[in-house]
Amino acid sequence: MNLRQKMLAMIAVTVMVTVAAVGWTVSLRVRRVFEKIDRERTADLVSQFRREYQHRADSVALSLARMAGSEPVTRIAFDLGHGGDPAPYLNRAAALAQEYQLDFLEIVSSDGSIVSSAQWPARFGYKETAVTASNRKPFLKEESLPDGSSQIGLFAVSALRGGEKAVYLVGGTRLDHEFLAGLPALVGTEIFLYRNFNPGFDPHSLIGVNGNVENAAPYQPLIDQSRASGQDSEAVVYPTGKPEDSVDMTAIPLKIDDGKVMAVLIVANSRRGMVEVQQHIKAIAYGVAGVGILFAIAASLWITARVSRPIEQLARAAGQVADGRWETRVSIGSHDEVGLLAHSFNRMTSQLVEQRDRLVQAERVAAWRELARRLAHELKNPLFPLQLTVENMVRAKRLPPEQYDEVFEESTATLMAEIANLKTIIARFSDFSKMPKPQESNLDVRDVIRGVLALFAPTLDQREQSIALKTEIAPDPLMVSADAELLHRALSNLVLNAIDAMPDGGTLTAIAARKGDVVQIRISDTGTGLTPEECQRLFTPYYTTKQHGTGLGLAIAQSVVADHHGTITVESVQGSGATFVIELPALLIASEAHA
Repeated sequence: MNLRQKMLAMIAVTVMVTVAAVGWTVSLRVRRVFEKIDRERTADLVSQFRREYQHRADSVALSLARMAGSEPVTRIAFDLGHGGDPAPYLNRAAALAQEYQLDFLEIVSSDGSIVSSAQWPARFGYKETAVTASNRKPFLKEESLPDGSSQIGLFAVSALRGGEKAVYLVGGTRLDHEFLAGLPALVGTEIFLYRNFNPGFDPHSLIGVNGNVENAAPYQPLIDQSRASGQDSEAVVYPTGKPEDSVDMTAIPLKIDDGKVMAVLIVANSRRGMVEVQQHIKAIAYGVAGVGILFAIAASLWITARVSRPIEQLARAAGQVADGRWETRVSIGSHDEVGLLAHSFNRMTSQLVEQRDRLVQAERVAAWRELARRLAHELKNPLFPLQLTVENMVRAKRLPPEQYDEVFEESTATLMAEIANLKTIIARFSDFSKMPKPQESNLDVRDVIRGVLALFAPTLDQREQSIALKTEIAPDPLMVSADAELLHRALSNLVLNAIDAMPDGGTLTAIAARKGDVVQIRISDTGTGLTPEECQRLFTPYYTTKQHGTGLGLAIAQSVVADHHGTITVESVQGSGATFVIELPALLIASEAHA
C-alpha cells in the first residue's frame, strides 16, 4: 500500500468513524429524550387511570348510597330485616341496576345468600362472599355471567339496617373496553387491559379500546412477568416485527385485597417517531459519510499532487543514485517542506558528484602512486644485478682476453636472465591491464574446481612441508553461467594464495555447494590468518602481504567474480587461517525447472 492509498484510507476511516460517533451519540440522545417523554406520558396516563379508577369507585359507592336511601330499597331492607319472604324481590335487582346505571347489582341477606341478582337472576340463594371478605372499600372482583364468560368489575358494598338483620347491596361497574375508551390517551399511546382469569396466558383476555386484541402473543412475556412478580414491568415490544411499529410498553398489575393480581393494565407508547428520527439521522450520517469519502478522495488526489508524487519521485531518484547515477536531479514544484526536501536532495547529489570526482581523482593518484611504487619495487630487483654485471664487464675490459671472455660469458648469462625476469614482470602488469570480457556458457562449477585441484595436486605432494587436501563438493550439479578459463584463473589464484599462506604445511579445504539462489565456493587454509586491516585491503591491486609477487592475484580474482555478477569475500581470524568465499548466481537444473 503506497502513501496515497494510506492517506485515502486514513481520511476515509477518520470521516466514517467521526460520522458514526456523532450519529450514534445523536441517536442515543434522541432515544433517551423519547424514553423520558414516554416515561412521563406513561406516568401521566397511569395517574389518570388511578384518578378515573377512583372516580368510578366513588361513583359506584355513591350510587349504592343513593340507592340505600331510596324508599323502595328501605322497604326491602325492612321486610328482609324482619324475616320477610325474599321471593317477591327476585327480579328487583335488575330494575334497580338499570335505574342507577350499574352493570352489576346483587341484594344479599345477612347470611350472605343472594336475594336478587341483576347480572344472573338464577343465582338466587347462592352465597356472596364479598359481603364478608371485603373491607367495604371499593374493590376489584371477577364476576361470572350466565353465558359462561367472566368480567372484572369495580365493586362497592353498602349495608342496610331495616330490622334485626342487615341487608347488603353489592354493586359495581365493568372494567372493559368502554372503561379504557374513557381514559384520555395521547396520540401514539394505546391502553390495554389483561383480565387474569386463568393461571396460563389467555389471548382472549387481553382487550383494548376496540375490544379484543387480535395479535396478543407479542405482549405475553411482559404480561407474564408482571403477573408473576406483581410489580410494574417495562419492555420494548415488536407487534409486527418492524422497528417502526415497536412500542415502549409498561405493564401495571391491579391487585385485590389478598395481593392476587386480578388484572394487568398495559400502556403502550409508539416508538415510530423515535425510529423515524433515528433512521433520518442514519440517512444523514450515510450522506455525510459519502460526502466525506468523496472529500477523502479529493484530499488524497491533492496530497498526491503535493506530497505523494514528489516523494515517489524522490524515491525513484534515490534508487537511481543507489544504482550509480549520481547526476540524478528532481524537479522542485513548491516552496514548502517537500520542496525543501527536493532542494536538499539535489544539493546532496551535487555534493556526491563533486565528492565522487574528487574521490576518483584521489583514487587514480593513489593507484598511480601504488603502481609506481610496485613497479619501482619490482624493477629494482633485476636492475641491481644488471648494473653490477655491466660494471663487472667494464672492469673486465682491462683484464687479459682469456679472463675477459670468461667474465663476458658469465655477465651475458646474468643479463639474459634478468632481462627475462623484467619481461615476466611487464607481462603480468600487461595481463592485468587488459583483462578480457567473460565468454559465458553454462558449466558445472564442480568440473572447474576439480581441474584446479588436479593442477596443484603435484605441487602439494612435492613440498617439504606437505599440505593435505580436503574437499566437500556437492553430489548434484552446480550449474552457473561463466567463462571456464577466467573462473579457472580466479580459483587458481585463490589456491596459490592459500598454498603460500602455509609455508610450514597445513590443510587446504575446498567446499562447493548450492545455497539458495547462489553457488558458493569456499577455499580455506590453516595459515597464520589476516588482520582486519589486511582483510579490507586484500583485494586492492598491487597490495600483497608476501615477500614476492605483484599483488595482482586477488585483484584479478575479484575482477573475474565481479564480471560474473558474483561476490568474493574473505573470512579470517588471525592465527586460525583464512577462507575466501565466492558466490555466483545459480542456474536452474531440469528437475527444478519442471517443479
